Amino acid sequence: MKNVVIVGAQWGDEGKGKVVDLYSAKAEYIVRYQGGNNAGHTLVVNGKKTVLHLIPSGILHADKVCLIANGVVFDPEVFFKEIDSLLSSGAITNAPYERVRVSDRAHVILPYHCALDAARETKAAGGKLGTTVRGIGPAYEDKVSRRGIRVGDLLDPKTLKEKLRHAIEEKNVLMAGLYGGSPVDLESLFESCVKLGEKLRPYVADVKSVLMTALAHKRAILFEGAQGTLLDIDHGTYPFVTSSNTIAGGALTGSGVGEGAIGSVVGIMKAYLTRVGSGPFPTEIEETEPELAEKIRTIGAEFGATTGRKRRIGWLDLVALKYAVEVNGLTGLALMKADVLNGLEFLRICTSYSLGGNTIYDLPSRAEDLARIEPNYEIYPCWPDYDAKKVEEFGDLPEELRGYIRKIEDFTGVPVVLLSVGPGREETLELSDPFTEVGKVH
Repeated sequence: MKNVVIVGAQWGDEGKGKVVDLYSAKAEYIVRYQGGNNAGHTLVVNGKKTVLHLIPSGILHADKVCLIANGVVFDPEVFFKEIDSLLSSGAITNAPYERVRVSDRAHVILPYHCALDAARETKAAGGKLGTTVRGIGPAYEDKVSRRGIRVGDLLDPKTLKEKLRHAIEEKNVLMAGLYGGSPVDLESLFESCVKLGEKLRPYVADVKSVLMTALAHKRAILFEGAQGTLLDIDHGTYPFVTSSNTIAGGALTGSGVGEGAIGSVVGIMKAYLTRVGSGPFPTEIEETEPELAEKIRTIGAEFGATTGRKRRIGWLDLVALKYAVEVNGLTGLALMKADVLNGLEFLRICTSYSLGGNTIYDLPSRAEDLARIEPNYEIYPCWPDYDAKKVEEFGDLPEELRGYIRKIEDFTGVPVVLLSVGPGREETLELSDPFTEVGKVH
C-alpha cells in the first residue's frame, strides 16, 4: 500500500476536496500539511454540501484520523467553528478530539495577523495581491522571523505572555505608524490565548510522532495539499502567490516525514482553468469571450468557497500543467469538471506561448513576462451531453472526451487516474488506484 499526496496542479480550486474525500476511504490517516483557512475544500455527499477550511476533507469518513500538521498556520477560532458545525450536522461524534489532532508545532494565526493583512490590502490600493485577508501571510512571516506563536505555546501560560510581547512589539509600531490602526493590547490578548489553549488541549499532539508510528505499522496515509502549484511561494507566479510551499515537497517539510514516505503524487486539475484574485493568467477569456466565461462560471459554480469571489475563467493551459507535473513529480492526474464543458461548440488548448517573437514551451519565472505572453492554441471538438450514470469505464466516455484526455496524457507524460463526471461523490470514474497501482495512459 502506497502513501499518496494530493496537490492542486493549477491555481487552486481544482476540486481537491472531492478527491481527498474519495481517497480517504482507502487511507487511515489524512494529513493537512500547509496553508491555512484561506483555502476552502467543498464536498458534496448524498446531495449535501460541506465546506471545510482547516480540518482535512477525510473527516466525513467515520473511521479516519485527521491530522493538522506543523506546516499549517492554524486559526483556533476557525477550527472550533468547523468542529461545532461538524458536530451539529452529525458528521462527527461527541469526542471530536479522537478524530482530529493538531500539531503542537503548527503556528497560530491570531487577530493581529488578520488586522495587519487587511491593513496592507487597503493600503495597496491598485497593487493589491488579492489575499483572502485571513492573516495567512503575516503568520508565516512571524514563523520565519522567529516571532511566531505555536500551538504548544498556548498550553504554557508561564512563557506565553513574553512570547506574545515579543511578537507584537513591531506590529504595534506598524499598525499605529504606517496604517493608522489601533495597537494590540497585550493583557486581553494573553487572556484570550490562555482560554483558547485550554479548549484546544485535548486536540494537541506530536503529529510527527503519530505519523512515524503509522509508517512503522504500514498504515496508509493521504497527504492533503491546499491551494495549487502555481500559487507556491517559490515555484508559483510570484508575487501573486500564497505564503507556503503548495507543491508535493511541502508534504515532507510540512508534516515531518521523509522522502521514502511518499509513494504516489496525484495532481488535481480542471478541464479548463480558473484563478481567483490578481495575477497574470495567459489563457483567460474574461475579455475575449465574456459570455462563454460567464456560462462556464455559472455552470461550474466558480465562486470561491472561502471568499465567494468570482473565479476568472480560461482555457486549459498544457504548458502550465506540464510545469506542475515537473515540480511536483506527479504520477497521476485527476481531471475534474469535464462535465461543465458538455455541449460547447469547440475547445481551445494552449500548447505553447509566444514571447518577444519567440515560441516558448515553459512557464516564465517572472510575472512580468507571464503577463506579456500570448497563448498558442490548438482547437479541439467538444463532447456532447452524456449520461454520467452509464459511464462505468473509459470506453463508455464520448470519443471527443477520450481524445481530450489522451491529449493531456501525451503532452504531460502522466496518466489520468480519475475523472469526475459530476459534483457528487458517486459521480466519479476511477481509472486506477494510486494507493496500489501504477497508472497507464489511455
